[in-house]
Amino acid sequence: MSNITFETVDSLSGIKPEDWNPLADENPISSYEFLATLEETQNVGNNTGWDPIHIIARDNGTLVGAMPLYLKSHSYGEYIFDWAWADAYQRSGLSYYPKLLCAIPFTPTTGPRLLSRTTEIKKHLVRGAIGIAKDNKLSSFHCLLPSNEDRSVLDQESCLGRKSIQFHWRNHNYDSFDHYLSTMRSQKRKKIRQERQRIKSAGISFRLISGQELSNQDLDFFYSCYEHTYLIRGSTPYLNIEFFYELRRKMGRSLLFVLALQDQTRIAGALNIVNGRTIWGRYWGARHHIPGLHFETCYYQAIEFAIKEQYRTFEGGAQGEHKLSRGLEAVETYSAHWLAHRQFAEAIENFLDRETNALDEYQNDLNHRAPFKTL
Repeated sequence: MSNITFETVDSLSGIKPEDWNPLADENPISSYEFLATLEETQNVGNNTGWDPIHIIARDNGTLVGAMPLYLKSHSYGEYIFDWAWADAYQRSGLSYYPKLLCAIPFTPTTGPRLLSRTTEIKKHLVRGAIGIAKDNKLSSFHCLLPSNEDRSVLDQESCLGRKSIQFHWRNHNYDSFDHYLSTMRSQKRKKIRQERQRIKSAGISFRLISGQELSNQDLDFFYSCYEHTYLIRGSTPYLNIEFFYELRRKMGRSLLFVLALQDQTRIAGALNIVNGRTIWGRYWGARHHIPGLHFETCYYQAIEFAIKEQYRTFEGGAQGEHKLSRGLEAVETYSAHWLAHRQFAEAIENFLDRETNALDEYQNDLNHRAPFKTL
């Protein structure tokens, strides 16, 4: 480690994609292109409460490690909820914000977070982040949804582990959507077929468009749907339209757009990220509420595509127990947390022990309620 230097940078602009991406295991969501696009389109930084403070490791000038790291002044866009922790700090007269966060902004997907080929450098990245938190008297350091390899390092570096549940679809060598349905109990299989038939009977059809073929008109339509879906809930989108235009330019090969049409009129769309093995269902919006449209556009179309193209996994995003009955499985995910205040760290550790026990029971219950036939 004698030749390795560590520094923090407030943007990725000085780093080359070809240096960053191999360390990120060529994962499109942890990629240089995805993270840099968030910065360049000012969805992070620029007083958003996501201030980049990435840790970079170099060996004689060669990039050998990195951690996507942010100084956070709120907990929006994280999907691992710590609002109660922040409230407890405030009621005790302490400041929970700013905190330090290693995560992919607005993106609840598991993947590389400690970017390096060696465990030793990964350990130093974690120690560096905790050191930044200590030196700046920050309340805490958090790492959200790391890979299993990164999780083992975080567990060794005085971080508290937190379990959560997501719902993922797994391809058990299905040769068609009907084959997939045939593995379910008859009642569940019948319900899905009825849902899909109602959409078809409403005159709704679908086009799947690769990112490289997405037109400006496609993107503008998608964003109008995406924005509308937030607005009807009294909220505003996390991401601006410039992000999607730039993502198409940088990562077109990693995008898959599902366009829904009713009598040839565009009504909804879902934008997925893909890498040949996994489909990540990420962004969705609709002009009108039609029962069943969300599931057909965001899930059934993606699953059918995954079967046809032999993808192994479809990740349906955070939360959503209703996904279980459609064949997505309950999967354990993980986050790691370090807290500076000793008494709060002990209290949160006790809470996490109780929460984990409850989630273990919940996951067992979900597994028993899965729609698949039992052998």
